[in-house]
Amino acid sequence: MASKIPVIDLQDFPGETGMLVAACEEWGCFRIVNYEGILPDSLLYEMRQVVGSLLDLPAEVKARNRDVIPGSGYMAPSPVNPLYEALGLYDTSSPQAVDAFCSNLDATPQQRDVISKYARAVNELLVDIGGKIVLGLGVRGFSFDDWCCQFRINKYKFAPHTVNSPGVQLHTDSSFLTLLHDDKDIGGLEVMKPSGEFQPVDPSHGTLVVNLGDIAAVWSNGRFLNVKHRVMCKEAGTRLSIASFLLGPKAEMVEAPLELVDAEHPRLFSPFTYHDYRSLRVSNSLQTGETVDCFRIHKG
Repeated sequence: MASKIPVIDLQDFPGETGMLVAACEEWGCFRIVNYEGILPDSLLYEMRQVVGSLLDLPAEVKARNRDVIPGSGYMAPSPVNPLYEALGLYDTSSPQAVDAFCSNLDATPQQRDVISKYARAVNELLVDIGGKIVLGLGVRGFSFDDWCCQFRINKYKFAPHTVNSPGVQLHTDSSFLTLLHDDKDIGGLEVMKPSGEFQPVDPSHGTLVVNLGDIAAVWSNGRFLNVKHRVMCKEAGTRLSIASFLLGPKAEMVEAPLELVDAEHPRLFSPFTYHDYRSLRVSNSLQTGETVDCFRIHKG
């Protein structure tokens, strides 16, 4: 029987700390349960309705959702990912950024209210999960206050003739953490295990999926797996999802804390700014973790 990705109960800390760190090291992903105190199921439902409406807008309206940082705005279907399109909101912690996103898409007052509540909640949940991971590694005094969050709302148009085709090509995320609010009916997400085998991550009621991205691999000094994953078309239908990202520091350098560097674990990566990393990744189409290797310190 295929193994399943770990499930982490957010209400059982510090009891789940060891399991959380192991999931980050061995899988690079996990499911979370009991997150409703921060992100209620009612808000998840309301946001799902908003997402469907926004992604049905005319193309010229969606095109107003322009990049703030490279790759953060509207993505139309492309030759690489012809079944996929997405809208993006960079800096979910900024009321001004949320307002601009809503205004560009002619959001109604009700949609604005839902988007604002969702942005605040996912920002809080990402920082909460990140904080639990940091403490699990024994790092004290670390803060995500200067880190930026983003969400991306995704639409996949799957048809009978596209079954077994990629919805999104294999990639790692350009984030520390990614929180996935998946379609409740249509699956397709697959994560790559270290063995190279793909593990399906199907919709599961009452859970959200968390992936670790490139920034987590660097920050942890190579301890954490920046998991490769993809979306495959398994059945015909429209698949909607929302991916929320804890990206990286706005001003500080991305580097492993001193607690994670010693004689037995020398520093593996040169410090860099998140902007430089993101620009390098997007401009060179480095989608599966190669960007991290550009900053690797080579010995000898």
